[in-house]
Amino acid sequence: MGCCNRRCGLIAGAVFGAVVAILGGILIPVGKIVIEGTVEKETVIEPGTTAYDSWVSAGANVYRQFWIFNLKNPVEVLQYGARPVVLEKGPYTYRIRYLPKENITFNPNHTASFLLPQGAIFEPSMSVGSEEDKITTLNLAVAGAYSLVPNVLHSVLETMIRTSNSSLFQHRTVKEMLWGYRDPMLKDTVGLFSTYNGTYDGYYTVFSGKDDISKVGMIDRWRGERSLHFWNDKYCDMINGTDASAFAPLLDKKKLIYFFSSDICRSASAQFEASLDLKGIEVYRYTLPPSTLASPTVNPDNRCFCKNPKTTKNCTLAGVLDIGSCQDGRPVYMSLPHFLHGSPSLREDVLGLSPNEEHHNTFLDVEPTTGFTMRFAKRIQVNMMYGPSKVITVLKKVKDYTIFPIVWLNETASLDDQTADMFKNELISRIRTLELIQQVLLGTGVAIFALCLISYCVLRGRNSQSKLA
Repeated sequence: MGCCNRRCGLIAGAVFGAVVAILGGILIPVGKIVIEGTVEKETVIEPGTTAYDSWVSAGANVYRQFWIFNLKNPVEVLQYGARPVVLEKGPYTYRIRYLPKENITFNPNHTASFLLPQGAIFEPSMSVGSEEDKITTLNLAVAGAYSLVPNVLHSVLETMIRTSNSSLFQHRTVKEMLWGYRDPMLKDTVGLFSTYNGTYDGYYTVFSGKDDISKVGMIDRWRGERSLHFWNDKYCDMINGTDASAFAPLLDKKKLIYFFSSDICRSASAQFEASLDLKGIEVYRYTLPPSTLASPTVNPDNRCFCKNPKTTKNCTLAGVLDIGSCQDGRPVYMSLPHFLHGSPSLREDVLGLSPNEEHHNTFLDVEPTTGFTMRFAKRIQVNMMYGPSKVITVLKKVKDYTIFPIVWLNETASLDDQTADMFKNELISRIRTLELIQQVLLGTGVAIFALCLISYCVLRGRNSQSKLA
């Protein structure tokens, strides 16, 4: 009778262990469903969700750092046709995106519209010098006019340059180069970012994710249009993805992520590179693939981005993007800093450049469960072009078209400690607690089941031996 009770007890224990293990196994998909449901609910762009407050106003400080290229040999370039030699000077740091979105409107089709105010505040403590530091660099007015004026009018431009006592290069303060100065030749305000402060980026319309979480944050319209009108091509004029501040939750690292940047007037993609730890939070690092600015001979998708075969060596030049069509015709070329991933000729025409993948490539660190971008560095370089002329004195010694680097910028932000702790407490700790419960139940159940089953087999074997004896 005692043996029977022990066997029954062991069988009951095994059954109990199996039930506990099954419960732990059931919690895995159930817990996943609960987590995904909560995440999807909280990442919708609407008042009251976790995503909304950070969407309205950037939670972390966003900075834009500038490195300006200082020309070391202007006389040699002008008088002897020497290749320019440059040395970067920076960073000169400004705080941006400190103003919340304006004119936020929620539309019936589950989209939200808004304007993004633009402004910059100088941060002396994060800069190498003051805004009054002087830089020798390309004359924006002369280079711009040269690109826009046909050869038959070079004599007119020569007169304008001589009358205003201008040259191919100029000596300006950092503040003047970035935010504008009155040019003596054009009699107008000229500056790399003279139209930035006090203006808006947008009007944007994005999907809220209310009806389809996979579309949350994706841009539906920019400036009221669903496509661009800069490239005269359906593919290149597509507006794809989000503004890169967030992506759809539950990321699949095998898939590319897409974003649109008004700074470069086009959409782009980023690919998964590695999993990293950011203040105790796992993030996926995404970077721009080299094919982004590859020449059309390497990446045929870039054919429609080649606007001027003459200045891009018949569309074989890699690493630069002519965005003149979205800059009111101004001859502006965008690239990665120091012409990273660009054709070697770019660094042969201008000496002193040294591209580095770690310091010059753009990256996004995205938390994969929520899709929130926790840290990013958007790095781009602004260049202008000049070339030879038989009439314009300051260009007579120039041998070929030169894309001259003026400044490169690093727009960056990172998750602060307070927000990281809140994120870990609100989401990460709950996920880990649920995973721990799952593991404990599954492990305990399997252990009880195995122990009872083994004990039952041992007991049954002993009883069989006793009967034989």
